[in-house]
Amino acid sequence: MSLDAPAAEPQGERFEDGIVKRLGLRFALAEGVGAVPRAAWDAIANPAEEPFDPFLSWDFLEALERAGCASAAQGWDPKPLLAYDATGALIGAMPLYVKSHSYGEFVFDHAWANAFHRAGGEYYPKLQAAVPFTPAPGRRFLVGAHRHRAGLQAALAEALKAVCRDNRLSSVHVTFVTEPEWVKLGAMGFLQRTDQQFHFFNRGYRDFGDFLDALASQKRKNLRKERARAVEGLRIVHLTGADITERDWDAFFRFYMDTGARKWGSPYLNRRFFSLLGERMAERCLLVFAYDGDRPIAGALNLIGSEALYGRYWGRIEDRPFLHFELCYYQAIDFALARGLARVEAGAQGEHKLARGYEPTLTYSAHWIAHPGLRQAVGAYLDQERVAIADQVEALASYTPFKKSE
Repeated sequence: MSLDAPAAEPQGERFEDGIVKRLGLRFALAEGVGAVPRAAWDAIANPAEEPFDPFLSWDFLEALERAGCASAAQGWDPKPLLAYDATGALIGAMPLYVKSHSYGEFVFDHAWANAFHRAGGEYYPKLQAAVPFTPAPGRRFLVGAHRHRAGLQAALAEALKAVCRDNRLSSVHVTFVTEPEWVKLGAMGFLQRTDQQFHFFNRGYRDFGDFLDALASQKRKNLRKERARAVEGLRIVHLTGADITERDWDAFFRFYMDTGARKWGSPYLNRRFFSLLGERMAERCLLVFAYDGDRPIAGALNLIGSEALYGRYWGRIEDRPFLHFELCYYQAIDFALARGLARVEAGAQGEHKLARGYEPTLTYSAHWIAHPGLRQAVGAYLDQERVAIADQVEALASYTPFKKSE
């Protein structure tokens, strides 16, 4: 994989506002986030003026690489795109991967790949600008508070296209982007796609009881009964920071592997990754365990941002009624309200979250496809899909458990 001269030294007129020429930008593909100095990456990935996103941190992304989860052998070859100014300072970046399959993305393009293959094309490898195995919306164009922020984002987007063209790849997929990034990419010729998740929003609730007061009477009663049933005979424990031990990670890994086995899947993460996460980001981790006596029987892992709590994985070794809802959704709300966080993002899928106070929320991705025929076909499909998703979100919103206004 190379970044050839046309991409590394593009003409100014190819990029918005002549930003490349004026700043003397140089682009490069690194051999993983681990090849980038930690401080340089974090300075643009999580600058002080932006909400902290744990998934963009060097510690998280490099842990995926070091553990061998995000690697060429696993079909996630890390090649972050970097932008340097004339002084050699890193001023822009994107988490970028060369993919040999479409697993672990949560924005599904298998049908596109199959159609292209039947027509005689080669869909893989492709480029994926994303956080591996993590369907959490967030920034993908990392440029900090640079005064040429918009131009730098556009330059990175054009550089993505250049990498795709110069290496004869089929496509570029920028997934779980922010809405402003999505709008910008659409204006630059990327195909726009939407989907939905369910997020809990803190409407100024003081605590869980305050949240319950916002629900319709019957829904409120159902949630109280569900919570009481879930914890019968159990003790619920929150662990974060120095309280998390390797023994806790051992227990959680058993839960995580059980979930993968029950869903007939291949878990993406290995035990080494969780140790690295604990070593580096324990203060950003929340483990919620259910104990039967002194024995943990189920657990959920969340990551803590400055504005949101991100639910990631859950598992159990004993089946208890409603325990999934308690550990993953209600305990997350409890923690978020206690910390004053604005929302809980509970991951992909799951209309069952709707009855638990999680609201349908649009997510965004953008796609640049090199082949004109495939691009036209996918574009026509996405035009219809966006309308269907918008209608679905509107319909689902009418079924939230909150009191209806008169």
